[in-house]
Amino acid sequence: MKRLARFFFNGLIILIPIVASIYVIYATFTKIDGLLGLPVPGAGFIVTIAFITIIGFLGSNFLTKKLFYYIEELFTNLPLIKLLYTSIKDLIGAFVGNKKSFNKPVLVTLDPENNINVLGFITRESLEFLEISDHAAVYLPQSYNFAGNLVIVPKERIKPVNVDSTEAMSFIVSGGISGGNGLKK
Repeated sequence: MKRLARFFFNGLIILIPIVASIYVIYATFTKIDGLLGLPVPGAGFIVTIAFITIIGFLGSNFLTKKLFYYIEELFTNLPLIKLLYTSIKDLIGAFVGNKKSFNKPVLVTLDPENNINVLGFITRESLEFLEISDHAAVYLPQSYNFAGNLVIVPKERIKPVNVDSTEAMSFIVSGGISGGNGLKK
């Protein structure tokens, strides 16, 4: 009976990530297709990818770059929209684009006496504007969550970690289960 139960749990371990991944992909396609109302399954997703790519092209084009600049100016000058727009833009920019913010993994000593450390990413090395030049801003992502905490840490408690930032993020977000396969090259 124990052997049968072990096979059952092994089956769960294999099937749940596969089924959950397929479901998320299916739900994404279905949601996007439903929003656009196209009769062909998957067509809405392809149209959405094409639309995003065209906007990216237009945003890089000399003639239309100015139009997007004016749209951004409008969004950054509206009181409530500014907070939402700039927060989302900075968050997306932290993961993709030229201004990636999570590219400096560090080990932060929280409790030197008990040698308790956490992994995070330096997001700002200079905090002169807060009048605390001997501190740095470190983002601590949470495991199994799309959230985290920003902590202000004395620089002497921060130690750079010689690991690729993608590996470090994978390690943190998975709760220490994934990642950790190699140092920076």
